[in-house]
This record gives sequence, structure tokens and C-alpha cells, in this order.
Amino acid sequence: MNVSPQAERAAKLRALTESPLDVLIIGGGIVGAGVARDAAMRGLKTGLVEQRDFAFGTSSRSSRLLHGGLRYLAQGRVGLVREASVEKRIIHQIAPHLAAPLPFIFPTYRGNKHWVLWQLKIGVKIYDLLCSGRNLGKSTWLDRNAVQAQVPALAQQNLNGAVRYFDGFTNDARLVLDTLRSAEKHDAILLNYVRFQSAAPKEFWECEVEDQLTQETLTVRTRSVVNATGPWADGLSHSAVKLRVTKGIHIVVERERVPVPDTVVMTEGKRILFAIPWGERTILGTTDTDYSGDPNQVCADAADIDYVLSITNQFFPGAKLKPADVISCWAGLRPLVADPNGKPSDISRSHEIQSPKANWWDIAGGKLTTYRLMAEQAVDRIVRELNVATHVTLPCRTAQEPLLPREEINGFSGVLPPLFNRHAVEHYCTKEWAMHLDDVMLRRTSWHYYHRDAAQKAEQVADWMGELLNWTEEQRAEELARYRELTSLPTVEVNQAQSLSHVAN
Repeated sequence: MNVSPQAERAAKLRALTESPLDVLIIGGGIVGAGVARDAAMRGLKTGLVEQRDFAFGTSSRSSRLLHGGLRYLAQGRVGLVREASVEKRIIHQIAPHLAAPLPFIFPTYRGNKHWVLWQLKIGVKIYDLLCSGRNLGKSTWLDRNAVQAQVPALAQQNLNGAVRYFDGFTNDARLVLDTLRSAEKHDAILLNYVRFQSAAPKEFWECEVEDQLTQETLTVRTRSVVNATGPWADGLSHSAVKLRVTKGIHIVVERERVPVPDTVVMTEGKRILFAIPWGERTILGTTDTDYSGDPNQVCADAADIDYVLSITNQFFPGAKLKPADVISCWAGLRPLVADPNGKPSDISRSHEIQSPKANWWDIAGGKLTTYRLMAEQAVDRIVRELNVATHVTLPCRTAQEPLLPREEINGFSGVLPPLFNRHAVEHYCTKEWAMHLDDVMLRRTSWHYYHRDAAQKAEQVADWMGELLNWTEEQRAEELARYRELTSLPTVEVNQAQSLSHVAN
């Protein structure tokens, strides 16, 4: 007998509160998802709460890259590059549907002292070696004629040549969701739209949480708490996190306007931006600026979009992109653990795990590519601190065990959006915790970002979700209004007046 999503959610809320947990994770982004999977696979009784939807923040707003970070190698951060290079290979092994090998062409030009061809030639070979010689593809270099042949639309004046190297392409929100689906298979209790309010250390940590759908307050007892809230991490009462938050935006245009066979690296001084092929679209970005506003209100503004378009037009002069050519965009925040001095683009993507109070754990910094390692290191420390070895004997297996079996992936999860149909929407509502229209349009499918007629598709999805979740006509109208508000871009005139969005590569 099929259980309704509402009944299943009520059962999870009861399970969250009926007996003490070993670990309660606050935050349903990629780090929280990784910790939930690892902890549950080792046998810890695990719960996770997210105040909005899973992957709502940084984890659905990135460049969608799994990468070691060639620019970090240029900064001398060899350890960080090796760590991420190994992890991108692991993700390719455990989730090949979300880790497609992606070649990058990095052109160099005479007069650019920051990116010199002979230095990049050495750099990409070191890059391959830091993957233990098993990168997702072998790096090479191209002379001027070869670059012109491969990317005819690229600016030719003063072109020297290019290097070609490999990283991975993912779907960031899908990686979160599939990691959570894997965690649930190992009995983790996962709830979106449940807001953490407070915590008091007693015999157990007693945490007050609020169901955002009913406004009911619940008490969760847990032996340990993990703060994995990304840009919100320094706002929790027991947190010792000190962040430097930076904003980045991406825009989506038709592939034919910026026709790139591989990802092309575009530079401005030391900074690098990307033109990333995404099916029939090209993703352009990103910016990197300090941000001090409300993490819930981050958005792309006209200056951000003009900056990305300007750089792209320099490298692809035939594109002549204007704001009206933008199909969609997203903007989000990078929660960096860093010194307040220095340029945002120079800040390290290393991570920190600290315990400012007994059995309270802050996990901050890092990046999408290293989420699994961050989770492993955190759960190692939690297990030691809790001294649960007597009943938890399983080692970490997250680097060996696939996220999901193939039959649970096909048609629902990949680097490209799924086909637009009711069957997919039904899956997201019954198997992937989708409760609002934007949950499906933005994070489960990326239909909003990919399709020019996203507004019309949203109307159809609202009809399907209304039938599946028993919405009244008033609720359907409220969902469409919520979606339009979340995805509106009033400061820029684009073809479809849609797009909130998201970042953080």
C-alpha cells in the first residue's frame, strides 16, 4: 500500500522525537547530506533537519564543477588541489551519472602576465599527477591553429595557444538529493522545512525545532549536533564559526550564442570565469565579490550580469550578448573560512571541523568536490568523542559504495534536466520530499534554468503536484505566486522575467 507524502512526513517527525539520536545534523546542503550518509552507514542513529528545501542554498547554486582547482595550484595550494583531485575521482566512481568527465580549454594571450602558456603546460601535467595519474582525462596543449579549429568563435587577436585538461561536470542539487536518498536507505531520518531554533546541553543536547508547514515546535534529543548550515553557520547560538562570505552568479544562454565544444576558461587578471557547455545551453560565470547581506536574499543584480556578459563578449566577440539574451541565472554564496584581508578570489577553499562545546560540531568552508571527505573526517571525530565503538563497528564506506542503484537513477537524475513529464514529478513528490513548486522546478529538475518556456511548464507542474499532494485551487495559486516571487529578476530585463537563484563552485 502506498503511503502519502504527508503521512510519511508525519511518521518521520515522530521518529525524530521518540528516542534520542546519536547525531542531529542541521543543514540539508551537500555537507549535511554527506555527514548524514556517512553517519547512517556506520550505524549511528541519524537525523537531519533543513529549514527550507534540501540544497536550497549554496549547494544548488554552484558552477556545477567537480574540480581540483587549477587556480589553487597557481597559488601554491598543492595539498588542497590533491585532496580535491582525489575526491572528484571518488565521486565519479560512486555517482558516475553525476560526474561526467569535462574537458577544459584554457587559452592564453600575449600580454597576459598572469596566465602564461609554458607555465600552464607544466601546471596541467602536475594537475594530472596530483590525481595519482588517474585524472578523468589526459591533459594536452594546443597551438594557435588547433585552438582556432576547436573553438572558432574564440577571440583570435594575440592568441598564443592553450592547454586542455580535465575536471568533472555535475548537477549540484542532484548530488545532494541522491546523497540524501542513499542516507535514507541506511535509516537516516531526513526532514526539509523543519527549522532549528535552539539547543541546550543537558543529559543530551535538547534541540527545539519547528515544522515550517504546521508551525508545531518539537523537542529532539541527541547525543551530538552537527552545524552544517553553510552561509548561515555563524548565526547559530553555539557556533564558533567565523566566515567570510562571497557572492557569485551564473547566467544561462543558448549554446549557439556561445558555441563551446568544451568548457572554455575566460580570464580577467588573475580571476577566471567559465563558459560551460550544458546540453543545448551554455553556463557562464562566475563573479566573486564580498557579501554582507541576508543569506536568504542573495540575488543577481544588473551589475553582476553585465560583468559576466562583458567578459564573455571579450572572449567571444561574435556573441554580442545582451541582458535580453539571458535565459536564466542563479546567484549564491560561498561560506569561506578565511582571513578578512585579501581579495575574495584569493581566499582558500579549505575546510575546518571544530567542537567549541562538548559534542557540538561546526563544519565550515570547503567546497562541493570535497564534501565526502569533510563528512568522513567529521564522523570520525564524532564517533571518537561519543565513544560508541562498542555498538558501531562499521568503517567508513562512502568512498566505495555507490550512492544509488541504476534503476533508481534513470530518468530522474543526471547532469542534464530530465524529460518533462508527469512521471518524473510524481517521483519527486513521493520519493524525494518535494513539497513546493519551486522544489521541483529549481532543484529536482533544473527545468526553470534550462527552458525558455519555464513559466508555462510551471503551470503544468503545479497541476500535477496539485493532484499528487491534494492542493486546493487556492494552494495551487499560492504555489505559483511563490515560484514567481522566488524566480523574479526585477533589476534586469530578460526574455523571461524569471530567476532567483544560486552559487559557489
